[in-house]
Amino acid sequence: MSTLTDIKKGIILKFNNEPCVVQEAKFLRMQQRKPVMQTKMKNIKTGQVIEYSFKQGEPVELADMSRRKVNFLYKEKDKYCFMDADYEQIYLAEDLIGEAKKFLKETQEVDLILYEDSIIGVKLPPKVDLKIIQAPPGVKGNTATGGKKAAVLETGATINVPLFINEGEIIRVNTETKEYVERISD
Repeated sequence: MSTLTDIKKGIILKFNNEPCVVQEAKFLRMQQRKPVMQTKMKNIKTGQVIEYSFKQGEPVELADMSRRKVNFLYKEKDKYCFMDADYEQIYLAEDLIGEAKKFLKETQEVDLILYEDSIIGVKLPPKVDLKIIQAPPGVKGNTATGGKKAAVLETGATINVPLFINEGEIIRVNTETKEYVERISD
């Protein structure tokens, strides 16, 4: 069991016997009242957002999570195929992949998140290198919108990139913020 001060953004708790990731955590101490930790959590299995205030002395149980390294092989209709180190193929539904599908490319290594020996999600590396397949040309002096333009990546995702980025270039993308990080030189 953990205490109130162990609750931080990003940890996974077992709340009402369900795994929940903490999205926000604020410690509040009001006059003549016991301190509380106000949290906003997302149920990993259902996607439901829960707001709850943990009181001092209330037991907090961390979820027993594990990770398994796999390589993404291909997508077929609404199924994604992965292979682990033992050459076992694992098929996952598109809704289980979630937002990760925007930055998932063939042969990429990812982590499968397991809760009580069942797969509940996919965790991408923090940054991935992807090729630009479509980008409008940058016009000199066109900086009224902050010097950004929309570009389509090889995975089909669209992100904003600086005006100097062209088709065919490889860029690094932050998978957590879904933003351009840098251009990769050949």
